[in-house]
Amino acid sequence: MSLKDKVVLITGAGRGIGAGIAKCFAVKGTRVVITDLDQESIDATAASLDTDAMGLVADASSQQDMGKAIDQVIERFGGLDILVNNAGVGGPKIEFQEFAAESGLLSITDEGWDEQLRYNLRTNFASSNAAIPRMRDGGSIINIASIAGLGPTPQLPAYGAAKAAVIHLTKTLALELAPRKIRVNCICPGLLWTRAWELLSARMKEQQKELANLSPRQIFEMVVAQSTPLGGEQTPEDIGNLAVFYSSDDARMITGQIVSVDGGIRLKGGR
Repeated sequence: MSLKDKVVLITGAGRGIGAGIAKCFAVKGTRVVITDLDQESIDATAASLDTDAMGLVADASSQQDMGKAIDQVIERFGGLDILVNNAGVGGPKIEFQEFAAESGLLSITDEGWDEQLRYNLRTNFASSNAAIPRMRDGGSIINIASIAGLGPTPQLPAYGAAKAAVIHLTKTLALELAPRKIRVNCICPGLLWTRAWELLSARMKEQQKELANLSPRQIFEMVVAQSTPLGGEQTPEDIGNLAVFYSSDDARMITGQIVSVDGGIRLKGGR
């Protein structure tokens, strides 16, 4: 399953899931490029990788930004083999204003809806649009969606809708790029402690009196314990290990697939 000297670009990889994915590729000797909006987190993550790494500030929802980033990747490494569309909700510009006890749809504003689609769907479109013409044939694209995109999410309608669209886009691109032997697959993470969950847990604490004495982290751990048949939360490396497999020759005949990495949450109908 050699990925040595292949070139991977991972969006939104300054921390969290993206940083975990970057570490998994680095272990395989892959040349890793990470993009994010925060220079400090980019520098810290790039420096932690035991491989030839490059960090770039770029907005994954902007074709112009990503086009410039890919120009720099090609200039330094000579090509691009793997794209991981990880950038999404949880950044400094996103709030879970749609999360409400009664109706998520009625509580979200036009601006809030547009932000969710920009940072959870347009990121995949813009980054793929910029990268695909420059990718080498036989490569791999991995889209990071969410189990929220696999079923109804009454409290997070815009987020769930955006992630469901990522799943649809995955299947469409898998067919479109098959003649070039570029495989396109999707990972749906379950419950990971990220900036998004920090925001969500804090909002749950505000709205549910029985959670008032718990910290956001304790609330998250309670949700994990109640929801996950295998027990325990998922880790960024759990997502990264699957991304590495998808990118390897061992997965050469796998495309258009959606896999949940959720400890069995979906088996219980959880989201």
